[in-house]
Amino acid sequence: MDGPRIQKIEQSKLRESAYSALRGAFMRGEFAPGTVVSLRTLADQLGTSMTPVREAVRRLVAEGAFVDTPSRKLEVPPFDERRMKDLMSARLALEGLVLRQAAQSMGPGDIAGLRAIIDQPRRPDLQGPDLEANYDFHFTLYRLSGSEVLLPMIEALWLQYGAYLNRIIHEAAAQELEEHAHHVEILAALEAGDIAAAEAALQDDIKRSFGVLLPAV
Repeated sequence: MDGPRIQKIEQSKLRESAYSALRGAFMRGEFAPGTVVSLRTLADQLGTSMTPVREAVRRLVAEGAFVDTPSRKLEVPPFDERRMKDLMSARLALEGLVLRQAAQSMGPGDIAGLRAIIDQPRRPDLQGPDLEANYDFHFTLYRLSGSEVLLPMIEALWLQYGAYLNRIIHEAAAQELEEHAHHVEILAALEAGDIAAAEAALQDDIKRSFGVLLPAV
């Protein structure tokens, strides 16, 4: 079946599993801006009934991932340069803050765990950037902050960013990016105790993805 790749869910926890599967698909860039889907299509892809999907979609509409249309179908918000710039500014601010908090509590074992994420062999079936490894690196790092306030906010930003990520990874310029270049810089700076350098590398990492579609960045 064509369309976004969404993992089938466990039937024992339908509501949360439906939400997690759809949310994960957004964060991996599976939905393009302007995509229109129906509840039935999503339910078929998830392998479940429409009820848990309907509840998951309500949450995703509230979080800005989907919008309702007059035809009662669901639409991913269309590309909007101003909104994309707002997302970039918010990510730069919040992710820099949570990195500084994480740096205060991390030890050698944490850095080794982060390094293991970027050193893992690349899956041979991948045609573009390894988005799962990218997500794992960032959120493994951010969770070290222990922030119950900032993490949900950052996750919400990544959820809205997912549709732009879909556009980014299909651009020729994105294929030329060295995947973990800034991640390596972040780890080197954290290992040296240079939090300012780590934050600067993180900002460069965020800006370069947005820069594929926003050349002035």
